[in-house]
Amino acid sequence: MKTYFLSMFVVCLYLPVSDSAGLAGKSLTFPVQTKDSYVQLKPERCPDLSAFTLCLRAASAESRNYGLFSYASSQHDNELMLFKASDTRIDLYLQDIVIPFCLPAMDTLMRHICVTWESGQGEVTFWVNGQRSLRKVGRKGSIVKGRGTYILGQEQDKVGGGFDIDQSFVGEVSDVNLWDHVLTPSEIKAVSEGCYNPGGTIIDWSSVWYITRGKVKIQDNKDCTV
Repeated sequence: MKTYFLSMFVVCLYLPVSDSAGLAGKSLTFPVQTKDSYVQLKPERCPDLSAFTLCLRAASAESRNYGLFSYASSQHDNELMLFKASDTRIDLYLQDIVIPFCLPAMDTLMRHICVTWESGQGEVTFWVNGQRSLRKVGRKGSIVKGRGTYILGQEQDKVGGGFDIDQSFVGEVSDVNLWDHVLTPSEIKAVSEGCYNPGGTIIDWSSVWYITRGKVKIQDNKDCTV
């Protein structure tokens, strides 16, 4: 990775390697560190973005650093990434810029994390379980390049690969949604309180196509509220 600083279950099985569609009411579990276990999300469209809201639910007992969400383009392997850099820090990567945020420490309790960004003012905000962080500024006037690759479970050092076992995700992730605009505070709060809200305009967890590799499990998510 290049760094520049500025419950109960009903079903549990290994996912197939062929394309599948839709993960509504499901969680992905990455049980062990590996260099080859991941899920690639394949949205129907992948445009350039001048704004976005990225939300997911996650839990992990790992104290080391790891990638939570990795989007790589042909221009930048860290085009858009969430990276847990320390116990109380999650970094937003936007190309060659790192925007660090001190947030509640990741642990075995599932929490809802959102991050918003818009190009006009470069404003970046994190939300944890519906509560807002302070605002920061990064990549003002830029865009997130489209036509890249979305990966869960690994951090990409090249498009679709370059994985490092020491930065692999171990834990559970669900409800990954990406919008092409900034959601309002009330919309983010509503999304954080229920798992079955309308999904993102780019990545919609309920309908997105995906492929899996390695030791990844799919489980019914019984922690959601309607």
